[in-house]
Amino acid sequence: MPEANVERAFVLKEALLRILRKYDAHAVTSPGCMGSIIRVAKTPPCLSYSLLNDEGYAGICEADFVAIPAFLLLRLITGRPVFFGNPTYPHHGVVLMAHCTAPRRMNGVEREPAEVVTHYESDEGAAIRVLMRKGQTVTVVNPAFSGRRWVVFRGKIVDTPSYPACRTQVEIRIEGDWKRLIKEMVGFHWVMVYGDYVKEVEYALEKKGIEVRVIE
Repeated sequence: MPEANVERAFVLKEALLRILRKYDAHAVTSPGCMGSIIRVAKTPPCLSYSLLNDEGYAGICEADFVAIPAFLLLRLITGRPVFFGNPTYPHHGVVLMAHCTAPRRMNGVEREPAEVVTHYESDEGAAIRVLMRKGQTVTVVNPAFSGRRWVVFRGKIVDTPSYPACRTQVEIRIEGDWKRLIKEMVGFHWVMVYGDYVKEVEYALEKKGIEVRVIE
């Protein structure tokens, strides 16, 4: 890993912080990791977003305005960083989530073990492979493209593999009817937070008139 890769990530993080402070904002995103931001900053924003998430901001990849409301809701309910990721197809009660922008302070305080690697798709820049806590209960939210229906479930982290995919990877054992989850899956990106907050998410969404499908 060239030292310059990490340096550029920290420079980008400081630039994003200045933008956040200028507009008194708490969240920032960019349209795609391989788009305008990498041309300007000469690095994908993976490590930069990870650091911002650990510092209490919301750095969200890919400008996914379907997943962003779920990301921010979990952040506000829990006061903890949120993992934004790509899911796989559930199999034998387990689903894999993976992405290159994972925070380390997933419980809001302590840093999980991690290693600095490159961004997966480009093999450029700097990203973090976070080794999330095995046995940890998590809440996962999968919002629909329409924004009118969200699927929510709780699970436990059973492994942190290293497949040829985005750098931080967590295998989650689904607590509930995992075959029903296959039928209910909507949207694209999922968001995950440490802890059991299914009831709190359900309450908030009902107040907003959003249909909730809880996998139990």
